[in-house]
Amino acid sequence: MSEQATDKRQAQHYVEHHEKGLARRLSLWRDAQLAREALRDAGQPGLVLDLPAGSGRFWPVLAEHSNRVILAADPSTEMLEIAEAQSSSEVRKRIRTFQSSAFSIGLSANAVDCIFCMRLFHHIADSRRRVEILQEFHRVTRDTVIVALWVDGNIKAWRRKRQEGKRLNQHGLAAVRNRFVVCREEIESEFLDAGFRIVSHHDFLPGYAMWRVYVLRKMSA
Repeated sequence: MSEQATDKRQAQHYVEHHEKGLARRLSLWRDAQLAREALRDAGQPGLVLDLPAGSGRFWPVLAEHSNRVILAADPSTEMLEIAEAQSSSEVRKRIRTFQSSAFSIGLSANAVDCIFCMRLFHHIADSRRRVEILQEFHRVTRDTVIVALWVDGNIKAWRRKRQEGKRLNQHGLAAVRNRFVVCREEIESEFLDAGFRIVSHHDFLPGYAMWRVYVLRKMSA
């Protein structure tokens, strides 16, 4: 099997894994609600960059605003192909896709009204890497950023920390992780350091769930 075929198969597996089952569909419904609320708080931006676009799960929500121009970028061209293939023709004609990393976006300064980033920051444990991305977002957006991640200060974050502590005691080594809970004070300080102020935030289930969506506005230099 070719490398390209393997990458496409892995991308398809990601989509199927994250979008199956009743609980997952309810979660996606709530995610769409949060996205709409965040876009409203951002002033219904006209030119939005969805990065990373992933499977394009938020494209129908972004396309609900009839005058919105939508750019969609992802490091994986295979993922973009899958996203386009499973989107309706009405949504697909509203999207302009290109390959790009969040660390180095292939757009000029102040290129878009808003960067929409819903599926990235909970995979990044290193504060310095988060700030690098936020600084690149500050360069490319002329107004707002919408970013989602896992934060502490809720029941699920407390449970997760407790479970990880048990695994560490039992095995002597921390389990390999690719998703991380961030201290709210830490990430909010990083927003400020990168040149943003917080407009609002929305929690998936306040006091219980870890998922939080922030709306940030770029501060003048």
